[in-house]
Amino acid sequence: MKNKVFSNITIESVAAEGKCVAHIEGRAVFVEGVAPDDIVDLKIVRKKKSYLEARPINFHHLSEKRVDPFCMHFSLCGGCKWQHLQYQYQTQAKRQQIIDHFQRIGKFQFPEVNPIIASAETTHYRNKLEYTFSNKRWLSNEEINSEIEIDRNGVGFHLPGHFDKVVDITNCHLQREPTNEIKNEIRNYARAHNLTFYDLRENIGLLRNLIVRTTSTGEVMVIVQFGENDENGISKLMAHIKNTFPAIDSLYYVVNLKHNETLYDQNLILYSGMAFIVENINHLSFKIGPKSFFQTNSGQTGILYARVMEMARLSGNEIVYDLYCGTGTITNFMAQKSKKATGIETIKEAIDDARENAALNEIGNSHFVVGDIKDVLDEKFISTYGQPDVIITDPPRTGMHKDVVQAILALKPARIVYVSCNPATQARDLALLVDDYHIDEVQPFDMFPHTHHLENIVSLSKKK
Repeated sequence: MKNKVFSNITIESVAAEGKCVAHIEGRAVFVEGVAPDDIVDLKIVRKKKSYLEARPINFHHLSEKRVDPFCMHFSLCGGCKWQHLQYQYQTQAKRQQIIDHFQRIGKFQFPEVNPIIASAETTHYRNKLEYTFSNKRWLSNEEINSEIEIDRNGVGFHLPGHFDKVVDITNCHLQREPTNEIKNEIRNYARAHNLTFYDLRENIGLLRNLIVRTTSTGEVMVIVQFGENDENGISKLMAHIKNTFPAIDSLYYVVNLKHNETLYDQNLILYSGMAFIVENINHLSFKIGPKSFFQTNSGQTGILYARVMEMARLSGNEIVYDLYCGTGTITNFMAQKSKKATGIETIKEAIDDARENAALNEIGNSHFVVGDIKDVLDEKFISTYGQPDVIITDPPRTGMHKDVVQAILALKPARIVYVSCNPATQARDLALLVDDYHIDEVQPFDMFPHTHHLENIVSLSKKK
């Protein structure tokens, strides 16, 4: 069936990972680059045991749910795949994702899912962006067929399916300026001064990665990652960035000679400015360092934390555990309306940030522990920090380890509030809890407009 073409296929609905679904001869077909109610000709590109994958080769009818994409890089860079879909349909599709995952993966009873809380800003909502430098940027057909010499150096986002190529980004709509100005100036300076761009296959080249962090109060942090220890090239570029953008509040660089870009095990050097920037969320201030984890949509974060607080139903006398606490944002919020709040996290730097943020906000009843949650929650821990009345859990996309779920069941808290960025793994974990806990409320959030990603909060109470 591969390479076979089917004509006049109606696209039915949005499916997982930003794709849409149709049916051919009774089989589900997943397609990118289309919208519900499009009528298209499809070419099968991959045959799986239970489904097919296809790409559109001709459009007979365009859906009324469509809008014109606002970004010149749409469909190339791999981000914002839903720009062509009206925002109201994006949020409806995300809410349906939760229902589908809970029904198909969890197979448990749950109350009607609340209407999704949409993002007030659908562009320029991110407070962090990460760009990759490459000496093999993606070329258009016009560039490939051109007789003039083409500069292959670029900085942007990975081309989907090609780890060694990036789409050179001129203007990204995800983060406010000066992000594009900084990125474009570094690219232009590097090209003019023959600084090498990273080769993602050979792991050589000077310019490797750029991270820009911003806050709602206007503070800016820039982190430049180098792949070679060229002191002269590094010194000149960093001086140029500082002099060209004196408003940067925190300017870092790092020489990373590993074969991956992760920074948690690297020594970051503060070139100029402050060691951190500060974000304000719901009357609390949070220091954000170069390695800090922080929700990327600041505007939605305050609303999300307020709903977590509401769903925890705190009276002021509870002992709260916050699992996977990161830099302690939720822990410190819960501490305001509880007797004691204890956060647990595996990353030491995050716990250091959490303690600093507690001190910054003069919160004396939050405590933070470094360790693997499945190993930490033992009798000694409980005797030290108390028997929890409420557990907040906000795990990574992989969800909770089964041992963590069992530890929660053994602790028998009166309430659990589960915050998730992946409804599929959340459904899997909830299925292990529902024999002992009742699902009271399901509240989705759109933190990432124009993508298929979302956050979802589920509150549970102990069955009597």
